[in-house]
Amino acid sequence: MMRVRNKETFKSVLLALGMVACLFPAGCETTSEDYYNRGIAYCKKGEYDLAILDYTEAIDINPWFAQAYYNRGGAYGRKGQYDQAISDFTKAVEIDPGFAEAYNNRGAAYGAQDQHDSAISDFSKAIEIKPGYAEAYVNRGFAYYNKGQYDRAVSDYTKAIEIKPGDGEVYYKRGDANGKRGEYDLAISDYSSAIEKKPGLAKTYYNRGRAYGAKGKYDLAILDFNKVLEMNPLDAEAYNHRGAAYAAKGEYDKTWEDVHKAEELGYQVRRDFLKALREASGRER
Repeated sequence: MMRVRNKETFKSVLLALGMVACLFPAGCETTSEDYYNRGIAYCKKGEYDLAILDYTEAIDINPWFAQAYYNRGGAYGRKGQYDQAISDFTKAVEIDPGFAEAYNNRGAAYGAQDQHDSAISDFSKAIEIKPGYAEAYVNRGFAYYNKGQYDRAVSDYTKAIEIKPGDGEVYYKRGDANGKRGEYDLAISDYSSAIEKKPGLAKTYYNRGRAYGAKGKYDLAILDFNKVLEMNPLDAEAYNHRGAAYAAKGEYDKTWEDVHKAEELGYQVRRDFLKALREASGRER
């Protein structure tokens, strides 16, 4: 299962359980498992309304079908209907109090509603039930991050890395938390590990570039922003930050080029930066 990133990407957190075809042959009695399996197939196709209908049929036949409540909650979550998702995950844990994934996903739904304390409580319960649950540590770390509790976020991300060391996304998240703590060397190390494990993410180069900039390592910052722009030539923020790095090096013509490009792409460059640039460069534009 994936971990929480933000409200939009909560939809990617919910567990995919595999697709099982079900054709409901004529003359055969349709069971709760038949509806449940067809619901999975609909979810795989992104047809969440149909999946919800089938999970509901499964629950009507078998009201103690915890997995059907869980999956229906997942379908509601993918539609952004977090109250309904929470209700279904709650029913799942009432039927099966040891259902760690249901606590984790209910926590994700709470997080999508900015109810971070409730989310942390659910992630903690999931970890209590399943101590090796790396995703729950990542999700709780992100909830702590959203509350500004960066030390706790780093601790949870570190635990997740111990359990599952190959996940570059977790290094990226820990890098963000370390950056918020002002620990730029640690942040750079984490972003570098993230790049090694998952090299295609522009956001990792971007954030490492900013960390290099905060350390005064402007040449390295520029190299990272160059990499971002290779991946996405329309990234206005990368032009803006590369321009700031050029300005710190006194290369004002290059700074102006990046400022103009950022503005062309719709980015509003800070007025105080433009004022300082005019004074330093002796140019108006």
